[in-house]
Amino acid sequence: METLIVVPARYGSSRYPGKPLAEIAGRSMVSRVARRALAAANQIGDAKTVVATDDQRIIDHCAQHDMDAVLTSPDLPSGSDRALAAAQALRVKPKFVVNLQGDAPFTPIDYLVKVIERLRENTADVATPVVQLDWQSLDAMRSAKRDSPFSGTTVILGPNNRALWFSKNIIPAIRDETNQRQQTTLSPVRRHVGLYGFRFETLEWFVSAKESPYEKTEGLEQLRLLESGRSIACVEVAAPPLSIGGIDTPQDLARVEALIESDGDPDLEFFAT
Repeated sequence: METLIVVPARYGSSRYPGKPLAEIAGRSMVSRVARRALAAANQIGDAKTVVATDDQRIIDHCAQHDMDAVLTSPDLPSGSDRALAAAQALRVKPKFVVNLQGDAPFTPIDYLVKVIERLRENTADVATPVVQLDWQSLDAMRSAKRDSPFSGTTVILGPNNRALWFSKNIIPAIRDETNQRQQTTLSPVRRHVGLYGFRFETLEWFVSAKESPYEKTEGLEQLRLLESGRSIACVEVAAPPLSIGGIDTPQDLARVEALIESDGDPDLEFFAT
């Protein structure tokens, strides 16, 4: 097995206990994420998926829905730690490990596929998706940051789409924005999507390494990699058809259900059989 896609699903969330089992339009959040992971694994081949959880109730739920799952320590601090623990619990050493957040149920399949393809063809330590924002989306991000300054992460790219830096500020600054708006429909700003594909040895290092200075300052764990000199390959992807992001609260879930009611359920194909 070359690739392991791990879905960290922590029951003990402080803001939303039991979140992985919360139903979105009649289907659990964890099942929606796991079905998308499985679809990506089937598409790329030589891949396995597993839910990594801290609670027996999620293990039992996964068993009832034919989803592989492993029990990991409730004390693990992050999804990356849980992803590594899952690989170790399965007694496998895949070449690549993808950490697909368990609270991002509508991550497009092609995001996963493109991240894995980039790792296969590249020498980077990590691969992750980015979306180049059009001007309207950039304006919306600026508006959102007035109320929530630490929402949304941006990234600037160097040669071969390697990440130079990530920030909770909007980077780069745009000196001649009025002129650029007249010349192109896309801004130079790229939004980072919180999906990571690691080389196995990089994930091992990452989990054991100490928090780096700028990581602590910005609250961005990917800066630990850049500050250590490791490389992150960014994959350009299109904006998702259902722009939802992570679900952190019951209010987020209610908003998602309202979108599904108005626009339809994008996951019907994954539950057809």
